[in-house]
Amino acid sequence: MGLNETPSANRVHIGFFGKRNAGKSSIVNAVTGQDLAVVSDVKGTTTDPVYKAMELLPLGPVVIIDTPGIDDEGTLGELRVKKSRQVLNKTDIAVLVIDAACGKSEDDEKLIELFNKKEIKYVVVYNKADLNEQEETENDNEIYVSAKTGYNIDKLKEKIASLAATDDITHKIVGDLINPSDFVVLVVPIDKAAPKGRLILPQQQTIRDILESDAVAIVVKENELKNTLNSLGKKPKLVITDSQAFKMVAADTPEDINLTSFSILFARYKGNLEIAVKGAKTLDSLNDGDTVLISEGCTHHRQCDDIGTVKLPRWINNYTKKQLNFELHRVRNFRRI
Repeated sequence: MGLNETPSANRVHIGFFGKRNAGKSSIVNAVTGQDLAVVSDVKGTTTDPVYKAMELLPLGPVVIIDTPGIDDEGTLGELRVKKSRQVLNKTDIAVLVIDAACGKSEDDEKLIELFNKKEIKYVVVYNKADLNEQEETENDNEIYVSAKTGYNIDKLKEKIASLAATDDITHKIVGDLINPSDFVVLVVPIDKAAPKGRLILPQQQTIRDILESDAVAIVVKENELKNTLNSLGKKPKLVITDSQAFKMVAADTPEDINLTSFSILFARYKGNLEIAVKGAKTLDSLNDGDTVLISEGCTHHRQCDDIGTVKLPRWINNYTKKQLNFELHRVRNFRRI
């Protein structure tokens, strides 16, 4: 898989934040060497978060996010500020852009508090240094630059890269659960919901992780699992199944073989497993009339038996035996209920 094909979920997400006219969009363009963001002297030119997947040296594959000003005003302005704050939930590295002539504001300090609260690594960038003679800051996470002249832009990129380099790059989907030469059986249903001619991305990523761990990946359909296990001649270390086939696969998998699903592995990989477990336990406490929020992270075209809009509500209703209400949202349009 090339750099241009790297999934967005596997790229370092770099969010650019700051007040209106601090020069966020100008800094984005200077750092990337491209005209990714619209630049204007008019306050509030950036009205929605702008996402761009690209390769940024010396980091490699990244997602650049340009955000609206955190000091926007009015009813629409409040919505834009809210969207900017929501971007923090998918930000790995934050770049706080401040007008060097104005210095840090109360809004900037509140953002820094949020960075620290969410444990987001960040760098404070004092832009427009060409208009003000400033001494170099002694703080490692601060830097004076000029988007207009290019002053210190390369050093800024190095600072961003150094923050990314400290991330744990050994985090695995499944590689830390298996050993070299282990057999891992992946159960992949091929039905009308499956894409034609290829496996879906989580399946591809899991196979790649198994191979990088020097283990053996064996891919079968759900109706071939029992025969495959009987004919292997060696007990697999792990069976991984698509969630929709879990019941059938569990019945065919001996109890002395570890069993999990792609969904569980990726919840663990993304750090959401503990929350997901708590959510599953909550099903036992639901009552008639309660509301369940289903927030989808993918952007696939919904089909007649879609997992988010059809299968999950059906499974939950069958399990709880309750009359429940369901609210469906895409992640970027997520709201609390």
